[in-house]
Amino acid sequence: MKSILFLLLLFAVSCSSAQTAMSVDEFEKMVRQQGAQILDVRTIGEYNTGFIKNTLQADWNNKEQFFDRTQHLDKSKPVYVYCLSGARSNAAAAALREKGFNAINMEGGLTAWKKAGKPLEGVMEVHQMTPADYNKAIAQATLVLVDFGATWCPPCKKMEPVINNIKSTMGEKITVNYVDGGVNTELMNVHKVEALPTFVIYKEGKEVWRKQGIVSQEEFNQVINSFQ
Repeated sequence: MKSILFLLLLFAVSCSSAQTAMSVDEFEKMVRQQGAQILDVRTIGEYNTGFIKNTLQADWNNKEQFFDRTQHLDKSKPVYVYCLSGARSNAAAAALREKGFNAINMEGGLTAWKKAGKPLEGVMEVHQMTPADYNKAIAQATLVLVDFGATWCPPCKKMEPVINNIKSTMGEKITVNYVDGGVNTELMNVHKVEALPTFVIYKEGKEVWRKQGIVSQEEFNQVINSFQ
């Protein structure tokens, strides 16, 4: 009985002492590890001004988007969270911990990161796809799947193996086009794409199917085969 009580006490102490925040130097050391889950909770506009390498993005100010994206993170691994000054990321990390994640906030945010001379990934000058270019792309084959996604979007990353499988196994049936939703914001507005990822299938240039969020391999196979 005493042994059980001791173990419970030890577990409670270890939980209460779990690290919830890190200095910039500690944070940098952890996010450099292979496969680290790094989450930027700023807006997409802020994100596009510079971000830590290999970062995913979910806007804390947009709660629906935030919880929709972060549900696809891996709970077995820590999530390293940051924003501009550390306030939003502190709140976001606390919310993630309530959901069962081991979320750790970077103290001082990117302001402290830049002040310490730490590296940021820049954003290259990229021209947005025009509606004319888009229409030309969806008319290039009888059946076309358009994948509206982004490299920083957690559910988009989760869908990558499914989309790659479609390309490799169903390439003769359907052409897959990727549209970067982080860049082509005007095109997203034109086609009423409200969240990432969103998948749209066109047959002979006309939209015949659309779905937002995670789509299973089985559902994609059924839908694509139904249009043959």
